[in-house]
Amino acid sequence: MADEKIRLGGMALANGVLVHGPTAWACAVRTPNGRIETASAYKRFQASRVQRPLLRGPARLLEVVTLLPQVRRALPSARLPFERPGVLATMVVSALAAQAVKRSSLKPLARELVGSLLSLAPTALAVRGSDVAAYHGAEHISIGSYEHGSRREKEHERCGSHMVGPLLLSSAVGGAFAARAPRNLQPAAKATAQLGALAATTEIFAWMVRNPDHKLSRALARPGHELQHRLATEEPTPAQLEVAEAALRACLALEHGAARAN
Repeated sequence: MADEKIRLGGMALANGVLVHGPTAWACAVRTPNGRIETASAYKRFQASRVQRPLLRGPARLLEVVTLLPQVRRALPSARLPFERPGVLATMVVSALAAQAVKRSSLKPLARELVGSLLSLAPTALAVRGSDVAAYHGAEHISIGSYEHGSRREKEHERCGSHMVGPLLLSSAVGGAFAARAPRNLQPAAKATAQLGALAATTEIFAWMVRNPDHKLSRALARPGHELQHRLATEEPTPAQLEVAEAALRACLALEHGAARAN
């Protein structure tokens, strides 16, 4: 159907917005001289083609790994939120703190949970300061308004922040079990646990999206909702919303072109 909505995702940058669909992506940024620069292309790896449960999460991670370098090559002026020196410093400090916690006398589950919480610090810093939080709001408004056919708020029901609760729990449980492995097998066990946590979180999040009114779904989404509402998003300016809408239009142009070709 011509009016069928395409499922979209996005990412806020320090100077713009990345919007992506099942097959294509588009990125728009505001340059220092005030112009909007846009680039778009089809994805080299499409996670939407992977439908097997427990493989969808790792596939989405692989998609991001291949997508971001593609975006940077096509649009060198794009500035990712994690590129700021303060964010990189926080990543180092939080990693050291997490290692110290994991060597502490806390019980395994508590160690993993605290370590997972510390790992969120760089993300929290990345969305604060600069214009990242406002561009995050612009991303949500543009995509949400397209999906619902009316002006939406700066929060979005499918924001990745809603995965925080399930990811913290699954990472803590997986890490606790990996810690019980023999010392020589622990590196492999921890890597397997992290991959399993990602896979489980993706499936839990998909269930949450299908069942938004379920009590468990609301409880799992609560940490991410508070993060999104209080920290990760701000009301964008008209100029920032203009950038997000430019990325949206460019992405939809490619997605509709792919649909016509099929």
